[in-house]
Amino acid sequence: MPLSIAKSWIPSARHHPDFPLQNLPLGIFDTGGSAPRCGVAIGDHIFDLQAAAGFFEGEALRAVQATANGQLNRFFELGAGPRQALRQRLVQLLEEHSPWRAELQALGTQVLPLAANCQMHLPARINDYTDFYVGIEHAQNVGKLLRPDNPLLPNYKYVPIGYHGRASTIRPSSTPVRRPNGQTLPPGQSAPVFGPCQRLDFELELGIWIGQGNTLGEPITIGQAGEHLGGFCLLNDWSARDIQAWEYQPLGPFLSKSFMTSISPWVVTAEALAPFRVAQPKRPTGDPQPLGYLLDAQDQAAGALDIELEVLLSTEAMRHQQLPAQRLSLSSTRHMYWTVAQLVAHHSINGCQLQAGDLFGSGTLSGPAAGQFGSLLEITDGGKKAITLASGEVRRFLEDGDEVILRARCAREGFASIGFGECRGIVVSAFEWGR
Repeated sequence: MPLSIAKSWIPSARHHPDFPLQNLPLGIFDTGGSAPRCGVAIGDHIFDLQAAAGFFEGEALRAVQATANGQLNRFFELGAGPRQALRQRLVQLLEEHSPWRAELQALGTQVLPLAANCQMHLPARINDYTDFYVGIEHAQNVGKLLRPDNPLLPNYKYVPIGYHGRASTIRPSSTPVRRPNGQTLPPGQSAPVFGPCQRLDFELELGIWIGQGNTLGEPITIGQAGEHLGGFCLLNDWSARDIQAWEYQPLGPFLSKSFMTSISPWVVTAEALAPFRVAQPKRPTGDPQPLGYLLDAQDQAAGALDIELEVLLSTEAMRHQQLPAQRLSLSSTRHMYWTVAQLVAHHSINGCQLQAGDLFGSGTLSGPAAGQFGSLLEITDGGKKAITLASGEVRRFLEDGDEVILRARCAREGFASIGFGECRGIVVSAFEWGR
C-alpha cells in the first residue's frame, strides 16, 4: 500500500492532525525524570527508539544507535541514508498490517508511552544559531514603518540577509518567557531609560536544522544543500521592539533578541515534507536574478515548501473565562523570498563551517494581506492600532500572562496531512532589578 494512504495500527495515529504514519518526526523526551532519549511522534504516543532497538538492523539500527546519548547531533551527522532507512523501518513496524504489531502491542507503554505523560527537551545540542530575514512581506512591512519611501534596502533582493543569534537561550516549547529588561528611548526624549520591555512581540518563523556540516573553507554548493539538512521545526524569535529600536543601529539587534527563542520540539524530516515541495514563486518583473552560486534549476522547480503557518493568542483572562485561543495570523512558507537551499549555500559560501545541530531561523513569514502578518509589530502598525480580543481585552504588544501558540500544517490532495506540533510560550514578568 502506498505510504500516502497507509494507516497505523495505533488508533490515535489515524487521521491525527499532526502525527499520522506519514510524518514520524523525531524528538528527545523523558518519562517522569528518566534519562532523556530519542522518540518518534506517532498519534498521541511516542515510539521509544532505545526501548525498541531490538527491532532494527543495518543502517536503521545505526541511526537508532546514533541517538543513544539523548541528542540528535550524531544522528544529523549520519546524513540522509540512515535517516531514510530508519523511516522505512518505522513504517514497516507501525503500519496497520505490520507482522510485528502483536509483539509491539505486548510491550505497551514500555515502547509507546503517551506523549501527554512525557517531557520534551531540545532535540540537539545547538552550537550556532543564525536568524535570516527571508520573509519579503515582513521585510517590506517593517521597512515601511522605518522608511516609508524606501522599505527595502538595495541588497535585500541580491543577498539572503541574516545575523548570528544566541544559541544558549533557545528553549523548547512551553518554557516560560521572561520579559526582558533593557535600555529604551522614550518618545521625545534624548537619553535612554532602563527597565522592563514595554513592546514585547513574537515572530512566526520556520526553524531549519543542519544535518551534515562542511569543512572549514569548503562551501556547500546549492546543489548539495539538501544533503546537509537535518529537518524542520517551528520557531518563535521573541523580540523586544522598544529595546531593538534603540540598539539596532549600526550593528543590528542584540539584547532585543538574545533573551529567548522558542522552538517546537519535534524535528520534521525532509522525507515527510517531500509531498509538500513546490516551485519557488517567480520573482516579480524587475527583480534581479540570483547570482550564480544561489541559482539552481532544480531548486527553483521544487525547492520551496507549502506549509500553512498559524499564530494564536491566549491571555490569562481568556483562560479564566475558558475562551479558546484566538487566531491572530494565518500565513505560509510560500512567502519566503529565498529557498532553504539558498540559505545553506549563502551561509557557507565564504567558507564558514556549519555543524550538525546548527539551527537557522527563516525570519518572520508574513503574507501580503491583513490576517497574514507574523508579528504584532505588523498587526498593530507599530502599536498604532490595537486589536480587540474575544475577552474584550485589547493588545498592541504582549502583556504578562499572554501565551503565544504557533502551529503548522501541510495538506495536499491525495496525501495525509501532517503537522509540526505546537510551539508555545507564556510571558512572565521581568526580573526585578535590585531585589
